[in-house]
Amino acid sequence: MKSRFFIVSLCLGPFVAGSFLCAQTTASSNDDENAAVELTAYQVLSPRIALQEPIATVATPASALRYEPLVDLQSRNFAEGQADISIRGGTFANANFSLAGLPLYDPQTGHYYAEIPVAPGMLSTPTIAVGAELAMGGAWNATSGGIAYDWRAVRAGGELSVGVGDWNSWRTDLLAGTHLSGGWAADVAAAYSTSDGPFADADHEISRYSARLQRADELGTTNFLVGYQDKFFGWPNMYTPFNSPETEDIQTLLIAGTHQWTLDPAAGDFVEIGAYWRRNDDNYAFNRYAPVPAIPPFKHTTYVTAAGGRGRVNLDGQSAIEARLWVLADDIESTSLRFGEFNSRTHATAGVYYERQGQFGGGDAWELRTGVGYDTSNRGDGALTPVVEFALQPSSGPWNRVALGYSTTSQAPSYTAIAGNPNGGLFRGNPDLDRATSRTIDLTGTFNLGAWSGTLGAFYRFDDELIDWTFRNDFWARSAAAVDLENFGVETYISRSWETVDLHLGYSWLEKDEDYGGLSVDGSFYALNFPNHRLTAAVVWRVASNVDLRMDNEFRIQEPNPLRRNDTEETVLSSLGVYWRPSFADQLELSVQIDNVWDSDFEEIPAVPAAPRLWSFGARWRW
Repeated sequence: MKSRFFIVSLCLGPFVAGSFLCAQTTASSNDDENAAVELTAYQVLSPRIALQEPIATVATPASALRYEPLVDLQSRNFAEGQADISIRGGTFANANFSLAGLPLYDPQTGHYYAEIPVAPGMLSTPTIAVGAELAMGGAWNATSGGIAYDWRAVRAGGELSVGVGDWNSWRTDLLAGTHLSGGWAADVAAAYSTSDGPFADADHEISRYSARLQRADELGTTNFLVGYQDKFFGWPNMYTPFNSPETEDIQTLLIAGTHQWTLDPAAGDFVEIGAYWRRNDDNYAFNRYAPVPAIPPFKHTTYVTAAGGRGRVNLDGQSAIEARLWVLADDIESTSLRFGEFNSRTHATAGVYYERQGQFGGGDAWELRTGVGYDTSNRGDGALTPVVEFALQPSSGPWNRVALGYSTTSQAPSYTAIAGNPNGGLFRGNPDLDRATSRTIDLTGTFNLGAWSGTLGAFYRFDDELIDWTFRNDFWARSAAAVDLENFGVETYISRSWETVDLHLGYSWLEKDEDYGGLSVDGSFYALNFPNHRLTAAVVWRVASNVDLRMDNEFRIQEPNPLRRNDTEETVLSSLGVYWRPSFADQLELSVQIDNVWDSDFEEIPAVPAAPRLWSFGARWRW
């Protein structure tokens, strides 16, 4: 096993060397699209990562999260294939997505939360919501964290890219927009990716189409979207540790619309309403070579219809009220789940929050946010979710804001967890599961220290009746189980920009204490699959005026897990890209990219084999 010092050296060496090549410093970066990562690309997935496009396939909303300092993305095959999102030690089902306030959702399983058939070029960069921000509406039906996207303004112009790589891989994507009359604009996008995969039964084929109509003026913004994605991918041991050639075949359709009235731009006052309809059709095969029966054994189709709104109104210059209300109806058709009382639900989530600002005599400002939410459904218990946060904004010193908060969140169980056959099959459910709740205490701060800027935080979260999937040595299936978890963590993120180099560093420490209530458990696929230490490092080195070197890195020391077959608990995962804009064609960018630079065999999800090193070559034309 490599020593930790050697691994850290591999991870940080390129960044330290690049820093010494800088001639002078510039202003520190901020967490927005125009800071730090000064890319020529129109499409910026996130300002906190280096590579602004994936290597193995086309970009999806999950692509920005793979090396995000506050997100642990655990993938099968590649992040865009099947992405499990873990925030602050939560499982794949404890972190969810929102789009312009719309609470996106899949009622079957959290494995499909990231199935969002929208081109990333239509979306803003993601905001990670935790603590009070999560409880006040950062994402619905999530207990550990949320990923919030907003609409990006339509750009007149576009870009077309193509790429080829190992394993007979190739990809292409197109995004084009235009401004219409009357303040309207429209953009369309199409993407396609295919590969034979690094070994047998690891192939994929993905196609995605999305179209949007937008109107924006000083009074507000309207967006209408239709998106469709067809995704097939195979991977041995995708969900089970039995060395079987498993496949997923998923079709996702999303129709969504939002309208935001801008009441007072200076005060941040607005009212936003929206609705969406989502259909997700999934056909999972445990063995792709088994004869296909007339009724596939694991076929699920889910439907979600949602409508509601949110808003903020300033009262007197020092006080404000925020409110939200969403109603969601879900339905499922399944060939494997056993429904007793229901196969549909209606959910409601609402909240009212009060904000007060003031100043102390010495000039330091303070802010109090408090309120309560309520989550319920017609098929289970409801939960009150109070939240309170007190923040200081010092008038001098390195700290911009320091906040202490207490928040609560809740989550309804998925259909796979409650309707799976408890006595047979691969995925054994538990009909006694009900709403899980989490309570979080966190202390967070943002700072500027010279040319450096960043965040620092610590948290404690207690998960009551969190749903996990467990394994027993004498029991060949995996089973849904409720677990009480204590989570302790520290998170920090810092960044700095020089004249030719942008550097972003993240670190998290995490520990857990679990209680399965006397249940016999030999292994946990999700709740106990987490890194004790995780370090991310991203760099953009502008080698010349038309040449960039970009590198994302993740170093992790993993909590031991008996299901992990190769007994690897320390690893470095890196992606590297060199991008050249030739002087004879300013609109053209050529690239060479390497994924999994060190050819790590670390199993991000226990028993799921890692993808080996991948080389690819790409070209992108912008107009």
